[in-house]
Parts: sequence; structure tokens; C-alpha cells
Amino acid sequence: MVTIPRLVVAAPASGSGKTTVATGLMAALRARGLRVSPHKVGPDYIDPGYHALATGRPGRNLDPWLQGEERVVPLFLHGAAGCDVAVVEGVMGLFDGKGDTDFASTAHVARLLDAPVVLVVDAARQSRSVAAVVHGFATFDTRVRVGGVVLNRVGSARHEELCRAALAGIGVPVLGAVRRDDAVFTPSRHLGLVPAAERRGEAVAAVDRLAALVARSCDLDALLRLAGSAPALNASPWDPDPAAGRGVVAVPALDASPRDPDHAAGREVVAVPALDASPRAPGGGRARPVVAVAGGAAFTFGYAEHVELLRAAGADVVTFDPLRDERLPDGAGALVIGGGFPEVYAAELAANEPLRDQVAAFGGPIAAECAGLLYLCEELDGRRMCGRVPGRASMTSRLTLGYREAVALARTPLTRPGERFRGHEFHRTAVAHASGPLFRWADPHHEGGTDRSGTDIGAGRAGAGVRSGVDGYGDALVTASYLHLHWAGSPAVAQRLVSSSRSPSVLR
Repeated sequence: MVTIPRLVVAAPASGSGKTTVATGLMAALRARGLRVSPHKVGPDYIDPGYHALATGRPGRNLDPWLQGEERVVPLFLHGAAGCDVAVVEGVMGLFDGKGDTDFASTAHVARLLDAPVVLVVDAARQSRSVAAVVHGFATFDTRVRVGGVVLNRVGSARHEELCRAALAGIGVPVLGAVRRDDAVFTPSRHLGLVPAAERRGEAVAAVDRLAALVARSCDLDALLRLAGSAPALNASPWDPDPAAGRGVVAVPALDASPRDPDHAAGREVVAVPALDASPRAPGGGRARPVVAVAGGAAFTFGYAEHVELLRAAGADVVTFDPLRDERLPDGAGALVIGGGFPEVYAAELAANEPLRDQVAAFGGPIAAECAGLLYLCEELDGRRMCGRVPGRASMTSRLTLGYREAVALARTPLTRPGERFRGHEFHRTAVAHASGPLFRWADPHHEGGTDRSGTDIGAGRAGAGVRSGVDGYGDALVTASYLHLHWAGSPAVAQRLVSSSRSPSVLR
């Protein structure tokens, strides 16, 4: 049994102020001298960047779809090790999950963590009605404990008084009342908030303002008491060391029920090369391959567990910035080029011809997701990129997002034909490919019309209520697609990348 005080910060809907309150609370508690573990429900990369600034620790995601239900609590405990309190920021509305279920919702994760929920309610343009909203959320699913409310965008002392009086009648305590403050502002663009890594100095100042705002507006002692009411968790922390399960990885089958955390009947056994089969360094020691991970302002998306898995698989991990570095890191045996905003920096990426040439000629395995796919294409919005993927990329007006169930169609360093993966897609670009795809994907819970954000996602169906499509490019060295994976849910990926970086010729 492991005890860690914890809170889930949720809301009735997006735009209510979850990120403001959660990030400010993390920073305010840290200012008190507490070690705060930051978490985010769902696949989002941007909010965890602000959480990291607020706490001085890596922001970590908790996603039952990407990681598997059975890994959510172990991953939480792994991230929270050595901390005094954990704050989990929710996603969308409290009960909004995949399709018409609450699977992978904030409520789902709160139940898995057995954590009390603090509901952030936008009180603008209402007073007594706030109590009706909170009462509905507090009673909708009795397995979810709404332990308190933070009122956001309160207009005046009288407005706060009316809201508090209404809430007193339903037995849910008010733990804070945040006044409207135009000075607390974080800029956004086509995919949400501008990542903290792109505006480091401004982001630090913004987080400091959020900390001050929450500290003066919320009852931090009451919030800590609520966090301390969470019971002990009967689980062990997740361990990235592949030695615990070296050689065999279970991959959930595409048609397994998402509500069954074990998926025992639908698992495939995937052989992963044993790590001790790698070449030996002079003197008999095993050589540690170098995996170079793209970073900098253009490539800010990544999960902390990926680096941990790569290191546990035997690699040294170094970073490089495709905007500034003209050479790949010395000794690089594999490249990881994750998500981000290359479309914003297309001119600068194109201008760094020396690095583009090195990536084009690189002889080891390359794992690329979304932004990485765009960078590997021949062109991005008419500007020259690396040319490793035969295709041209361009910005579009259409937002594509959602969870995906995918089956690999090609053998690459990371995939084998027929293997299943769970991922997430989030972009406003398109790639015109000149070759066969890497994945075929489906979203069987889609009913047509709009996705969870209200974005029109149009046609592209494979039978009633099923969206499907193909995506990506793969060859003997390149694994590139729009699909974002969380490697804790697909542990073969890191192991294969490290193994193939030692002897990529076996894949040719």
C-alpha cells in the first residue's frame, strides 16, 4: 500500500479555468516548500510543460486509452515518488470520455486513483445557478467524490457572496473564489496554448502570477486536507526497467474491450530482441547506443517515460535542436523526432540545410511522430525539409484529433505487420504521400457529425459509426506517422529502437 495525498482538478467543460487553477495550485504549494507531483489526464503535451515550470518536476500524463487502465495507478505512483502531494489536472468536462462513454475521462482517472475532485466552475454570468451545476456533477456518478468547488471568474464580493450562499445548501464546500484578472493570460494559437518551452521567460512569469492568484484566492490548507483524505493505493510504482519483462511484451488486440484492463483473451505475444545480444565494446563491456531526441522550440512534445524507457533499454539519450544545431550529436545511433510545431518554424528548419542533409543521410533507425513526420517529408508548406519520407506536407484549416486504434501494415524498426497500437492524433496539417501507408486506423466509437470538441470531422467511414483511414510511412529505417503513442502502453517500441540502433542492418 502506498499513501500519497492527491487531488484531481476538474471542470464542467473546457474553458472553465482548470489549467489556471491546477497550475497555480501546483506552484503555490511548491512555494510553501512542498514537493508537488504534476499530472495531466489525457494525451495533451502542452499543459504538462506549464506543470513542469510550476513544480520543477516533469509533467506526466495519465491516459487509460494510451497506457492501459492497469498502468494508470503504477504510472501515477512512479511520477509521485518522493513527493508530498500530487495535483492531477483533468481534461475537458469531468465526464467527457471516448465516444459516448466516460472511458479515459477525468472521472475515470479519478476513480482509478481513488482521488477527491475539486470542481472548477466558471461563475461568470450566473449566481444561484452555480449550485445546480455543482449538485448535478456531484450526484451524476456517486463513485466520483466531488470534495469541493473553486469558483472562477468571480466578478465582485457580492457575486462571490451569492454563489457561496447557494452552494452552502448542497453541502459542497467552496475552497476558493478566483476573481477575473486580465493580467493572468497565456497566449494561444491553432492547437491551443503556446508551449512553455517556446516562451520560457514569459512562461515562468505567467506561472508566478498564477501561483500568486491561487494563493490569495484559495484555501490552500483546506485543499491539502482534502488531498490528505485520499486513501492508500494498493499498487506498485511502474518500473521502466525492461529487465522486469525482457524479451516478451503483450500488445492489446484491436478488438479487445477497452473496459477490461487485462485484455487477457486478446493479447498477442511479441518477441523483443534480448538486450544482452548487443555488440560488445572494447574490453568486453556492452556498448551503450546513443539515441538523439529532437528538442527546441519546434519539437516540444514528448512524454517523460519515453526517455526513461530508452535509458532502461540500455541507451544514452541526448537532445538536439533542429533549429540551431548544424550536426547530429556525436555517435547517434537512432533518432527520435516527436511532436511540436514545425509549421510555425518551417523557414528556420528549411534554412538549417547542414542538419537536414545529415538527417537525410542518417543510417540508423528514425522514429517520428506528427511534427517529426512533417520534418522528414520532402516539403512543408513549399519549404524544403529532409526528404526521408516521400511526400509533401501543408497546413490546412481542418483540425484532426482523436484516439485511434491502429494496425501496422509495414515492417519497420518499431513495427511488425499486423501488430496493434493505441494512439492519438492532433494536428491541422495534411501529407500527400507517394507510397504505401504505415498504419490503418479506426475509431469505432465515432457516431459521425462532430468530435468531442465540436470539430467537424466529416466523412471517411468504414461501416456505420466507424471512422477509419490510413496514415504514415515506414521502411527499413523510418517509422513515421501522425500517430502519437505513449510507449508505456507499447513497451516494445523503446526496446526495438535501442536494439535496432545497435545493428540496423538486420532490418534491411
